[in-house]
Amino acid sequence: MRSEPMLVALVMAAGVGRRFGSDKRRQALADGRTLLATTLATAAKAYPRHYVVLRPDETPAALGLAPNTPVLSAPAAAHGLGASLGDAFRQLLVCAPDATAAAVILGDMPWLSAASCAQLNARASTTAIVVPSHAGQRGHPVIFGRRWWPALAQLKTGEGARDVVARHRHAVVTLELDDPGIWRDIDRPQDLPD
Repeated sequence: MRSEPMLVALVMAAGVGRRFGSDKRRQALADGRTLLATTLATAAKAYPRHYVVLRPDETPAALGLAPNTPVLSAPAAAHGLGASLGDAFRQLLVCAPDATAAAVILGDMPWLSAASCAQLNARASTTAIVVPSHAGQRGHPVIFGRRWWPALAQLKTGEGARDVVARHRHAVVTLELDDPGIWRDIDRPQDLPD
């Protein structure tokens, strides 16, 4: 009988959002919550154990989150998403010794579905890299089995974990979902929901 994997989530929110023109994480949506708070609320449903990855000088409350939101610090965030992932996974190796896999979620994805996350979670293991796809396009969250955490902890620059995924194609489990929310994010003000 297969045991349930112990999952943790990283909500990546240490970027500067240059294309948006201001701090999109603080952008209020129709229900009054910030963009980041909306993404985190969905992530928390699917991953009760989660961390928001922020720059060292930031607090959750300043971004519209509960003051006690679990945070990991990304001192190298200025070097891109890859550097933030490296910072986060180095800490995760220590603070989540019992976790078997970690979901990487972008903080600007208000259309993220907890149901889609649950489908991905069912495929998680210590050795898999679970990647969602919709209409031939990959998205998030990507779930990395613990076996790949040391490689992710080595990231110092770049656009994220693409190189880790490419080097370990044999471990990739692609799951086709009927959910465009896996790749819809907000990069510019015109991407905001109506």
